[in-house]
Amino acid sequence: MAKAVVDQDTCVGCEACVGVCPTSAISMADAKAAVDADACVECGACVATCPVSAISQ
Repeated sequence: MAKAVVDQDTCVGCEACVGVCPTSAISMADAKAAVDADACVECGACVATCPVSAISQ
């Protein structure tokens, strides 16, 4: 696994990923998800939750 990465063009700003991140590594910036790579533990919860597949690892 690797750190989560958000495709800003695909992200719809639904915030589903924010609620499932166990380390609060995801926040919203300019109505899009943003990942704090230092806080990401590579669990994949956000990848599985994103309804538009905007997050990858």
